[in-house]
Amino acid sequence: MPRPLPAASRSRSNKARPRPIHWAKGVALMLSLAAAHGFAQTQTTGDTSASASASAPTRSTTGEVYDLLIGTYTGSGKSEGIYVYRFDAGSGELSRIASAQTVNPSYLVVSRDRNFVYAVNELPGDNGPASQRGGVSAFRFDRASGQLSFLNRVSSDGNDPCYLAISPDGRYLLTANYSVAANPGGSFAVFPLSADGHVGTSVLTVHHEGSGPVKGRQDNSHVHSTVFSPDGRYLFAQDLGVDKVFAYRYTPDGSRGLFGPTEARYTQIRPGSGPRHLIFDASGKHAYLTTELNASVLVFNYADGKLTETQSLPMTAPGFKGKIGGGALHLSPDGRFLYATNRGDVNQLVAFAVDPANGHLKLLKRYPTLGKTPREFAIDPTGRWLVVGNQDSDSAYFFRRDPATGELASDPKQLSIGSPVDFKFVSPS
Repeated sequence: MPRPLPAASRSRSNKARPRPIHWAKGVALMLSLAAAHGFAQTQTTGDTSASASASAPTRSTTGEVYDLLIGTYTGSGKSEGIYVYRFDAGSGELSRIASAQTVNPSYLVVSRDRNFVYAVNELPGDNGPASQRGGVSAFRFDRASGQLSFLNRVSSDGNDPCYLAISPDGRYLLTANYSVAANPGGSFAVFPLSADGHVGTSVLTVHHEGSGPVKGRQDNSHVHSTVFSPDGRYLFAQDLGVDKVFAYRYTPDGSRGLFGPTEARYTQIRPGSGPRHLIFDASGKHAYLTTELNASVLVFNYADGKLTETQSLPMTAPGFKGKIGGGALHLSPDGRFLYATNRGDVNQLVAFAVDPANGHLKLLKRYPTLGKTPREFAIDPTGRWLVVGNQDSDSAYFFRRDPATGELASDPKQLSIGSPVDFKFVSPS
């Protein structure tokens, strides 16, 4: 039985017992998977404060039960912060076991020892005062019970923090400050991490200057993500506002400053494209980038701090005239497939096959996410499930995935949750 949360991080229901999930029936094309896929069919009562009548999936010897952390937006009042679910990748059973109240935890990162969770507090937002700074919150994570305990919160040293990364040596936490407002503008900030999980005040903040051709979206710098190279020697900061991927050397011994620009300084991305998220493959030889404003996926060769573009593919089908918005991208656990989200009016997951010889992509299929504004998503460690959140329709869908073909089943299950954004699977061992 999970242990109760400390009062500071207890959910509104004041209950720490796991809650079975009501899987909404959704649209007509969704079929019942009760028999085929073994989803838990226990339903919640109308009183959400009632304790669950079924317990969460226990840790199995097969290693297929994971904790799923979901970060949300809280401004609408439909969400209270971070939610923790226990997910059985074998049966598909899902149960809510904990939550922690914090403002707009729209992006999460878990420490490598899985004992701590860090969340952005994305403030002030589109209509907030430019003088208000966002935050970064730290939580202790009890892997046995799935409970989160608040540790501390510091200023993000910028506006609208939207991404987090931990340095490969575990010494620093970095946040990308998107900054809707031109003043202070986009930046990334660096925070020391203590052994007990607390995050310290920033020791370095790097601001970018410039703009791009898309008025209203590229009037100033907007740092959207900060990603370390596989060897841990370089940091790449994706700046949507100036169409550049900035490259920095990471020298924790201080011999050249903590972070300093490389000789090339940046990789220029097509004007008006808006670089957003970057990932590397397991070999460390290839990288993939989503662009938000023209909804494309770019492929790069990578070596010694330098990115060289080799391919660019659109996410949107030819002839589409509505609004678009490239979002997140992730590789399957075996590296054979890549998926990316496209928002706006299209609301799709786009699947690509990866050529192992050169890292190039081949379009496989576009899948509707069955909701509005799919931002982040995650593939479970077994590769058999993909969960995507629809931020503006308060839903997350769990697609059964074929690891051999990369195909997603057409009958996903729906989880109702307020403004879901980010998803992180955590292994118990």
